[in-house]
Amino acid sequence: MRVLYHHRIASKDGQYVHVEEIIKAMRELGHEVIVVGPAVAENSDFGSDSGWVDILKARLPQWFYEILEFSYSFYAFFKLTRAIIKHKPDAIYERCNLFLPAGIWAKKLFKLPLQLEVNSPLYLERKKYSGIALDKLAKWSEIYAWRNADRVLPVTEVLATYIRKEGVEERKIRIIPNGVDTRVFKPKQPTNRLARFQDKLVVGFVGFCREWHQLDEVLNLLAKSQRRDLVFLVVGDGPVIGDLKAQAKALGFEAQFESTGLVPRDQMPHWLDQIDIALQPAVTPWASPLKMIEYLAKGHAIVAPDSANILELLSEENSRLFKEGDMQGMISQIECLIDDESLREKLEKEALATIDHLQLSWQGNAQKILNGYQFTKDEDAG
Repeated sequence: MRVLYHHRIASKDGQYVHVEEIIKAMRELGHEVIVVGPAVAENSDFGSDSGWVDILKARLPQWFYEILEFSYSFYAFFKLTRAIIKHKPDAIYERCNLFLPAGIWAKKLFKLPLQLEVNSPLYLERKKYSGIALDKLAKWSEIYAWRNADRVLPVTEVLATYIRKEGVEERKIRIIPNGVDTRVFKPKQPTNRLARFQDKLVVGFVGFCREWHQLDEVLNLLAKSQRRDLVFLVVGDGPVIGDLKAQAKALGFEAQFESTGLVPRDQMPHWLDQIDIALQPAVTPWASPLKMIEYLAKGHAIVAPDSANILELLSEENSRLFKEGDMQGMISQIECLIDDESLREKLEKEALATIDHLQLSWQGNAQKILNGYQFTKDEDAG
């Protein structure tokens, strides 16, 4: 097939990983992919952000910024039209975004099947965290895209419930969680273990750490144990790193605490090889956390909340779960794993088995997407 992939991501961060991996997987399966989207992310290093977008948001009235955001759809529609005329794709694949009906317009004009990837209920998310000025237009743009796509692909069952509530038929919904490239994220490689982590039990967190992750409580637990073989490793950055470093020094745990800062994407498997107990302290209620799937692929003993979306991937068989929001429960589960080597080994095996059992691979996801176009074709023929 020849697939036109449309997105509006201008920053090269976790969400862009999904874009790159699906494109790569489709191409590996022998299909041609034409990408229509902002070139700024494609030509940037991992971790770069759309700083100019943040500047516009800060300096412009919110309603005016949202008008610009919606106006971009007309430019995107022009780009899509030009790409469709030039490349004559068989189908469109679009990553959903707010104020972005351009893909649906192109689908209708050129009568092409379109599948829509949905990673969050963006209207509700933005309304809650940053507010929306053009409320009716924002909500319309999201529902319009959901209802007019030939197939809607939410990343979790939790997210699918939002889509169903807006009138999207069940037959058009297919849940496809995030994936992992198991050729890159192989089971833990002992030969990659850094000398300073040899014979250590490493508790690790990956991501952008904030106050609500309560990593200070994890630090208190590890320091209180007075075990010299325990290490706390934070792979990433965040506003609380400075406080954690100061806390580690005050607790006499400075030599056993390490933070890497922002890590290039291609170095992530190496850093995951340093971890034994992997933490997922909190998560948005509809997300399919990329790092958690990578934890599974590496065969980590995972500690995570029992939120509904997490339970789509984890259970008591392959992880240690704590009641959502109960951070003392998280500490208890970490303590349990520190003290029980046989339990850690059991969870490591079950984590690896989960990847195969749930088919959590990018190539598998790409094949499901491509099969979806045949589903659409069969429906049209029927």
